[in-house]
Amino acid sequence: MIETIKYKNKILAHLISINIKNNGLKFYTPPSLDHQVAFMKYKRDHIINPHIHFKRIRKNINITSEVLLIMKGRLRVDFYLSNKKYIFSKIVCKNQILILLDQGHGFKVLSPLEMVELKQGPYLKKIDKKLFLPVKEKSIKLK
Repeated sequence: MIETIKYKNKILAHLISINIKNNGLKFYTPPSLDHQVAFMKYKRDHIINPHIHFKRIRKNINITSEVLLIMKGRLRVDFYLSNKKYIFSKIVCKNQILILLDQGHGFKVLSPLEMVELKQGPYLKKIDKKLFLPVKEKSIKLK
C-alpha cells in the first residue's frame, strides 16, 4: 500500500507499507516516480534472470530526495515548508518506506531505531542541506 502525503497541492512524500507476506515481485511505486521501490520474496533456488539496464536520457535533478527504510522501531517525521514553517508530523515504523520528495523535514526517534537512508548523489553538504531549529513538542500535530 502507498500513501501520498500532501500539503495543499504539494506532494511531500510517499509512505509505503510493505506486506512481507507477498510472494514474488511487487512494485509499490508508480513508474513515473524517480525512486522505484519493490519488494521481492522468493523461495530457495529461484532464479532472477540476468539483465542489463539501458542508459536513459540524461535527467536534471532539481531537488535531493531521500528514501528511508525503517528496519526496526518508530520514527516521527516532522514536515516543514521551504520557509521553515512547521506543517504536521507523521509516524513511520518497521516495514515502512518513506520517500521524501519536497520541502523540509526533521525527525524524532520514538523507540530504538534501525533504518537505511538512500539519497541521490553526489552529496554536497554545504549546498545540499540547511539546518534549523525543530518545532516545539507542544506544537506537534500528528496526521
